[in-house]
Amino acid sequence: MSDHGFHVHGPHDHELEHATQGGHVGHESGGMINQIAMFTAIIATVGAIFSYMGGATQANAGLYKNNAAIKKTEASNQWNYYQSKSTKQSLAELARDLSTGETKATYQAKVERYDKEKADIKQVAEKLEAAATEWDEQSDEQMHLHHRWAQATTVLQVSIALAAIALLTKKKWLEYAMFGTGGAGVAVGILALLHH
Repeated sequence: MSDHGFHVHGPHDHELEHATQGGHVGHESGGMINQIAMFTAIIATVGAIFSYMGGATQANAGLYKNNAAIKKTEASNQWNYYQSKSTKQSLAELARDLSTGETKATYQAKVERYDKEKADIKQVAEKLEAAATEWDEQSDEQMHLHHRWAQATTVLQVSIALAAIALLTKKKWLEYAMFGTGGAGVAVGILALLHH
């Protein structure tokens, strides 16, 4: 605007003014455009959150699977240790059976010591195996959730694509399909949130 009250604006200002006043777009069509634009913005935001959750659960699944592998390796090491004690116990039993007197008592004490050590090692190995199984189960649960989040994100992306087609064709049934698909995507996301 100049000092003399004369207002100059560009073509884009003119079009914007007409659009907001219903100039070039019919009232019903303008309402549809606004409705679809708002819906698309909301669904895109929800989809971004679902996508993040899908990535987080996939990362957790990998981490938990790694923890399971570590525990399995530790359990295997314990079972190897158990086996070495069994071998030593067998040799001590053989030496005991072949000896006499005080030597026999010395080997008997070793047999008893190895037997006790094996029991302790077995207990540790079994705990490690149980921990590995637990990590595996948690990994599987996270992968299931990852798939749910991915399904929800995909359905929301289809809903956004339907919104674009509805805008281009101005078909009301596509707008309804967009809303229905968006609702389905949110429902799948809620199932993932509830761990189903």
